[in-house]
Amino acid sequence: MSRFEITLPYYGDVALMQAAVRSVLAQDGTDWRLTVVDDGREPGVPEWFEQLADPRVRYYRNERNLGVTGNFNRCVDLAEYEYLVLMGSDDLMHPDYLSVVRRAAGREPGAAMIQPGVQVIGSDGLPYDTLADRAKRRLYAPSGPERALLCGERLAVSLLRGNWLYFPSVCWRTEAVRRFGFRADLGVIQDLALVIDLLAAGESLATTPEVCFGYRRHAASESSATAYTGHRFEEAKRFFRETADRLAALGWPRASRVSRHHLSSRLHALALLPAAARHAGAPGVTAMLRHALR
Repeated sequence: MSRFEITLPYYGDVALMQAAVRSVLAQDGTDWRLTVVDDGREPGVPEWFEQLADPRVRYYRNERNLGVTGNFNRCVDLAEYEYLVLMGSDDLMHPDYLSVVRRAAGREPGAAMIQPGVQVIGSDGLPYDTLADRAKRRLYAPSGPERALLCGERLAVSLLRGNWLYFPSVCWRTEAVRRFGFRADLGVIQDLALVIDLLAAGESLATTPEVCFGYRRHAASESSATAYTGHRFEEAKRFFRETADRLAALGWPRASRVSRHHLSSRLHALALLPAAARHAGAPGVTAMLRHALR
């Protein structure tokens, strides 16, 4: 019986996408399927999948470009199995990714999200450490047992202080994601918005320490591009303010305060000021200062 729907919302570099696909095909077991949803028009891609001719792979090309969030929701709509992965098309699964996730799901069958261990890699595929990733590990990720079941306001506080999850590596319970979907009005922070929706609904997150996923971080990512113009931070400010009001009404005052201050997001804007000056000039610098200094 198939349990895991691995989806690949694809747009961009063909070679990186092909490497991501091959890393999925290296998974063990017969309880999974790969669904690729192509939101671009790169030549030769449909033909490559046709030649691949692997019964474990489904390939779709959107009739029109749906954008990042629209393609995420298209992947959710196509998912038919119990669990769902929304893998980045430039990321890499280690051969034991599904083995690790299977064991975690067996330990915590009620969890809506499973976060395994992640290795950050650069454009060249080699290990790559950044200030943001060090902050995730040392400042924001909860201390204590590496295998844990987390939920409620405590987890919301932790994630709103600094989102230490690696979204493309997370395995989700499909029914829980489908209940909310990704907000169409968000283009960068939609993953955190979905997690907060799930926590507010009483869902939980299981963590397990085994490193089994390569998360690629490079300047060509959507989040980096929008950060330099300040667009990412305008979106973030709106989300954090709305979420603060929502969590206050839910009776989560600590989480509401953390969201209203969104300190890590503001510090991130300050850290990117030199890059914004180089890539976006005065408008980008002004937008990020406005976000950082409120």
